Amino acid sequence: METTLVYDGTFDGFLTCVFMAYEMKLKAVSIVKEKHFQEPMFGNWDLVNTEPDKANRVWAGLKKKMSANELQRFYYAFLSEKPTVENTIYQAILYVFQSKNNVASDFGNVHILQLSKLTKNVSREKHRMEAFVRFKLTKDGIYFANIEPDFNVLPLIKKHFEKRYADQKWLIYDLSRKYGIYYNLESVELISLELDRNFDPSKTSTEFFAPIELEFQQLWQDYFKSTNIKSRKNMKLHIQHVPKRYWKYLSEKQ
Repeated sequence: METTLVYDGTFDGFLTCVFMAYEMKLKAVSIVKEKHFQEPMFGNWDLVNTEPDKANRVWAGLKKKMSANELQRFYYAFLSEKPTVENTIYQAILYVFQSKNNVASDFGNVHILQLSKLTKNVSREKHRMEAFVRFKLTKDGIYFANIEPDFNVLPLIKKHFEKRYADQKWLIYDLSRKYGIYYNLESVELISLELDRNFDPSKTSTEFFAPIELEFQQLWQDYFKSTNIKSRKNMKLHIQHVPKRYWKYLSEKQ
């Protein structure tokens, strides 16, 4: 009979579920986020509290079985937030622990192959967010950017922006997941905001943004127009490199 393990949605919470499945010697396991859980008609279920010590033991065990790049795939795949990703990762972990040799790159295994595909998708989204994020200066002196990525890439882009914009306060907010990363000139922290109902991140309103920001926006748009050679325009290639779903972040597209 299958046992459903319900967790809080964090990576540590998921790894705690893996630990519990091993500790309880469960043969048939399904791991589900608490917000997606529906009590099954058949089978057992258990709410698992996140325990960092147990999560770290699972992660340490995986480190011994594979390279750093292979280990990274498990985390990247988790951030894809696909509905069944927990069970894909769990089956891949079982396969890794049951094998004497390193099989983390054995793409003949359907779960390892799926992890690799998810990792590529998440990695692509990470790089695009690093390239397409545009900051706007608020009246509070904070550079604000909003994003709505397909995957939960905020934890992955944190280091990039911390290094690149170390001399200014900035906030990147994920409107879809309703949390952001804020840099206060010393460290990056996770925050959640209650946005004003009148706030439209797609518009540079003087109600929220500094007046000089409007001037910068106009200067950038003028520059973009002046350097654009109509006779050499190739929209097919342009869209290939800058998909339309990212245009809402770009000042020159407004």
